[in-house]
Amino acid sequence: MNLHKNHPYHLVDYSPWPILGAVSAMITMIGLIKWFHYFNNNLFFTGSLITMMIMFQWWRDIVREGTFQGLHTFSVTIGLRWGMILFITSEVFFFASFFWSFFHSSLTPTIELGMLWPPKGISPFNPLEIPLLNTLILLTSGLTVTWAHHSIMENNFQQTFQSLCLTVLLGIYFSLLQGYEYIQSPFTISDSVYGSTFFMATGFHGLHVIIGTTFLLTCLLRHLKNHFSSFHHFGFEAAAWYWHFVDVVWLFLYISMYWWGS
Repeated sequence: MNLHKNHPYHLVDYSPWPILGAVSAMITMIGLIKWFHYFNNNLFFTGSLITMMIMFQWWRDIVREGTFQGLHTFSVTIGLRWGMILFITSEVFFFASFFWSFFHSSLTPTIELGMLWPPKGISPFNPLEIPLLNTLILLTSGLTVTWAHHSIMENNFQQTFQSLCLTVLLGIYFSLLQGYEYIQSPFTISDSVYGSTFFMATGFHGLHVIIGTTFLLTCLLRHLKNHFSSFHHFGFEAAAWYWHFVDVVWLFLYISMYWWGS
């Protein structure tokens, strides 16, 4: 690594993690197909374990570069911000495809669906029970993560710790409630286009909640190690942006699929 550079940019060193990450993701997807077709999940869990190990080591290297080696200069953080903005934009279009599919079928239900929505035989969830509680949980977590952000900017260590703990606990609580809701569901993903669109959209959102919770838990551990300061905490900001995105997607899911669509 060149320590005597005359520019503010970070030219990364050679790393094994991109190619190994791609191979492990391929193993995971092949394992998923094997699980669906042959009811054997060994390869899927092996690939997932390898992927998580690579993620841990890759992000450990990034934390080391940004926190201890000082390589994340102002110019670099601008690039990181744009990268996160573009990533969240791609996620918006990802979920837009699910909403498009849902509204395409629900606004003009075909004769195969009985020309009504929800289709005949489907008993949708009561939007005033667990879905409403989960909405309150995510809205509250949006407040606590904003509290954490302001606490970091004010160098208030204790309040940052408290608010991040609350946010992580609320994220875990949301996932547990959604898992319980899925277990109690009176319909499955194979029950017409209603089941398909419902479980694809809410399932991928649930996955994003788990990823966001892990992101914030990592920020909590980094906070305990004093990695953040009032002017250098983009790792947390990226997690907060992602969490607010998850919040907004859930509001659209709740209004359209749980309330209007039922």
